Amino acid sequence: MSLLLELAGNKAKARAAAKELTIPQLENLIAGFNNALIKLKEEEALIVAQEAEKAAAAGKIAQLIADSGLTMEEVAMLSAPKAAVAKGKTVDPKYRLEIEGEVFEWTGRGRTPKVFQEYFDQGNTKESCMI
Repeated sequence: MSLLLELAGNKAKARAAAKELTIPQLENLIAGFNNALIKLKEEEALIVAQEAEKAAAAGKIAQLIADSGLTMEEVAMLSAPKAAVAKGKTVDPKYRLEIEGEVFEWTGRGRTPKVFQEYFDQGNTKESCMI
């Protein structure tokens, strides 16, 4: 690819490289470049047309908003999806133990902490340490 860029930027080098090719090879190369040029122009025209369609749609939407009496901020606020329950939301502790002056708390969810498991293994119940 860098060779093509170099040849595209320097006509003398392009002519020198062309001298190494046969006429059919050079005609084939020119035809390939012409096809590539046509394809790029078509793609660029399509992009320009899509941008024009988007601009027209945006104009229609802006007019509808203006006719409705709403502001853009109000539309954005009303059309925003409702926030789902936050993942990782903290839960208040349900159980509390105080051992040797140190306080341990547990929500009652997930795996039982070792301190609480040892407490329960000694014959105590969850209800005895419920907050």
